[in-house]
Amino acid sequence: MKLSKLTSIAFILGGVIATLAYGQGESQQPGIVGTWYLVHIESAGPDAKHPERAQPTGMLIYTPDGHASVQLMYPETSLSNEFVHDGYEATFGTYELDERKHRLVYHIHGSATREKLVGKRETLHYDFPDNRHMIIRPTQADQHWSVTWERY
Repeated sequence: MKLSKLTSIAFILGGVIATLAYGQGESQQPGIVGTWYLVHIESAGPDAKHPERAQPTGMLIYTPDGHASVQLMYPETSLSNEFVHDGYEATFGTYELDERKHRLVYHIHGSATREKLVGKRETLHYDFPDNRHMIIRPTQADQHWSVTWERY
């Protein structure tokens, strides 16, 4: 009888834990916390009219405690600019959210381009077109790009 009672308690406890875990996962949807993979970057080319064609692969991570990390690898290129060094983009830091305005402030603590971005902050706008995707855009009117991410 003891074994049967313990088994029942274990099943009940397991059910409660599973329900709580499922509920926590649902509450994060469609928030930004989690791991995302890059679907598409849309940006103006060097002439500010024609879009860049080379699509990188990448991963973005937002932790519940306010840390962020992004890595992008451009295919067979030596592209370098403020964000990219020799075809590779990587930054990490912390973030703050204004969920009401769908704004994200990203404080860059480290970057593959070192001093070009370290210490800077980027204010971004984010949207969720559905439960699996997030689109990030700049808030500055003179910047014309967007990045679409999909939840892993």
